[in-house]
Amino acid sequence: MAKVVLRKRSEIPSEYKWCLEDMFSSDEAWEQEYELVLQKAEAMKAFCGTLARSGEQLLRFWEADDDLHYYVNRVVVYSNERYHEDTAVAKYQDYAAKADHAVTAASEAEAFAQPEILAIPDEVLAEMYAREPGLERYRRAMDEIRRAREHTLSEAEEKILAMTGEIAKAPDNIFSIFNNADIHFPSIRDLEGNRVSVTNGNFTLLQANRDRSLRKQVYEGFYHTYEQFGHTIAMMYSSQVKVNQFYANARNYPSARAMFLDSGNIPESVYDNLIAVVHKHLPAMYRYVSARKKLLGVEHLHMYDIYVPIVERTEHEYTFEEARDLVLAALEPMGEEYVSIMRSGFESGWVDVYENENKRGGAYSWGAYGTHPYVLLNFQGDLDSVFTLAHEMGHAMHTYYSNANQPITYAEYLIFVAEVASTCNEALLTQYLLNHTEDPGERLYLLNHYLDSFRTTLYRQCMFAEFEHIAHTRQASGETLTQEVLDQIYGDLVKLYYGPDMVVDDEIVHEWMRIPHFYTSYYVYQYATGYSAAIAFSKRILEQGKTAVDAYVDNFLKGGSSADPIDLLRAAGVDMSTETPIEAALNVFENVLEQFLKECK
Repeated sequence: MAKVVLRKRSEIPSEYKWCLEDMFSSDEAWEQEYELVLQKAEAMKAFCGTLARSGEQLLRFWEADDDLHYYVNRVVVYSNERYHEDTAVAKYQDYAAKADHAVTAASEAEAFAQPEILAIPDEVLAEMYAREPGLERYRRAMDEIRRAREHTLSEAEEKILAMTGEIAKAPDNIFSIFNNADIHFPSIRDLEGNRVSVTNGNFTLLQANRDRSLRKQVYEGFYHTYEQFGHTIAMMYSSQVKVNQFYANARNYPSARAMFLDSGNIPESVYDNLIAVVHKHLPAMYRYVSARKKLLGVEHLHMYDIYVPIVERTEHEYTFEEARDLVLAALEPMGEEYVSIMRSGFESGWVDVYENENKRGGAYSWGAYGTHPYVLLNFQGDLDSVFTLAHEMGHAMHTYYSNANQPITYAEYLIFVAEVASTCNEALLTQYLLNHTEDPGERLYLLNHYLDSFRTTLYRQCMFAEFEHIAHTRQASGETLTQEVLDQIYGDLVKLYYGPDMVVDDEIVHEWMRIPHFYTSYYVYQYATGYSAAIAFSKRILEQGKTAVDAYVDNFLKGGSSADPIDLLRAAGVDMSTETPIEAALNVFENVLEQFLKECK
């Protein structure tokens, strides 16, 4: 295999870097706007005690609130995206910390608002709506505040909670800088004798290598490195769980999960349904693991065997340009407008493509209202990188449509639906690839890849969701989340989800240590629910064409947070309040598995 050499940021050609200058022409411009945010936050305090005075005054507050959040979002996104380009740059570490301060300052300045809005009698608020038509735009926002009445505290208490904002981000911030800048993995030698640097960015790619001894070396070196810091990482994660429990207790929620799901008005039954339905379909996963063991021809299947393709295939390395064109072709069923906007994004500095020294690992899409979305990649040139590109551009398109069609008040979609558009793109790409190959070997490879996408996005993310819920439940009951406790929880779940044909190596029990999404609590379950919805939407789009596309774009992608996420999905044709989409998605997995096993014979 080729030697992996990380370039410095300055060595990456400009055409493969995002254009953050579209947001701020210079760092100096950011610094000026940062100061402006602090001024606007201070000015918000003048509204304190006045919101019940008149509809006109209440409207002025909401307009000032939109204005403040417009600038806060810009300050946060730019600073963090500069920081993520090279996490070792002290200047941008400082910018990101200042952005956290700006968020806290804004929250603290507005702490009076929710208690005051809650205190307005219903009849008085109704009269305000009647006298000031401009308030209608903010009716949903106020309805959401009033829905959370029992979880909103007094003005003084809300101010204290707002002041804890920067402290509350400490576990996430500490883990981020540890995981992206401070931790270093041992390099290994491949069969040609090349020295290969192992990173968070290329770990999964190396785990897909055909050389089993290399996979084993990478796997053991990677997780033994985390294990060396196990007690420290356990303290980081335990602190995150404690932060969540503190806020849940302070806001009178029965649990941290109830608090996080309530932000989107998601019934807890949705979370429980997901785990229950996945457990019901675990035998299908066991069959897949058994087939993987047989097809790899190994006596014992280890976790370092789980990413390598089980079908022989001529390895194809994609250039970024090839990946881009493939994604655009696969998404043609979405219609000319959708594809045209995405093509323009590729040409206009939306995407930061390649890994460089100290760049944040993984991939994401993020943007600020008023500027196009941005996509961070660590493109490795394999098929997974092509799927990651399709996935993150799905996020970007969701952001683009929401921002273009909603006022800033409702532009940001909630996390429950955050993974639907991205995964729908992946499903369309899968179907395109299957439809455009006549090579039986290529077809088997793609079916294998499809099965693995179910494994990683539905089964594995559900396992992650179960892990963090067990951890939160244990913490709430008074148990200390030591490394040993967290390793035990995770190891037991690996045994449950992968079944009797998988060897649960000592190293895999440490996998929880490297998952950054555990610091965005109760997020990962939405990969699984989003995947289920995405499978349903992609099927509708391919079968119904423009009718389904219009419903999907108009009722969902353009919807932002203008309605509850479950209602947006239902209006577009998928009801996630039931078990039906999850059952249907797992039935697809079982059908693809049957097809795969049949064609393997």
